[in-house]
Amino acid sequence: MFTGIIEETGLVQKIEEEGSNRHFYITAPMAAALRPDESVAHNGVCLTVVENDGNTYKVTAVEETLRKSNLGDLQVDDRINLERSMVANGRFDGHIVQGHVDTVAVCESIEEREGSWLFTFRLPQPTRLLVEKGSVAVNGISLTCFDIQDDAFTVAVIPYTYEHTNLGALQAGGRVNIEFDIIGKYVARLLG
Repeated sequence: MFTGIIEETGLVQKIEEEGSNRHFYITAPMAAALRPDESVAHNGVCLTVVENDGNTYKVTAVEETLRKSNLGDLQVDDRINLERSMVANGRFDGHIVQGHVDTVAVCESIEEREGSWLFTFRLPQPTRLLVEKGSVAVNGISLTCFDIQDDAFTVAVIPYTYEHTNLGALQAGGRVNIEFDIIGKYVARLLG
């Protein structure tokens, strides 16, 4: 369980293929505090730390994860958003994020607004899982969506988020991981 508040970004140092799996070696300041078997969200995807030398740690993504997220697009030296799992006695600053990506969206446009940015994303198909001023996780970042269309939405990004996540490097046409709000998913499922 995560909150969508990105702790830091890491750098992809190395990528190895093993069968249908892909191993990512990530360098990040938090590496020193991570232990094998710990869950960390990578661009919003929950992955398990399997090795750690104190500076660089290794996680493995299976074929399903690579196919349904933007992790398959990652290259060496790419920045990746990182968040450790939530502690039970900590503050809940964002919203409930499971680390289970629902889909990948394409960044349609980025508009600088005198100190903030508007990002518009196009989904691969229409959805009823977004509500005006509701929560959505974009590359693991808890954001508020607005200007919702059947298959698109916009988020506003403040300078801190722009500078401390990988959204600052995103360009129009780039792909991002999307996790819809879990409450909305359950309500939609119940209403059929």
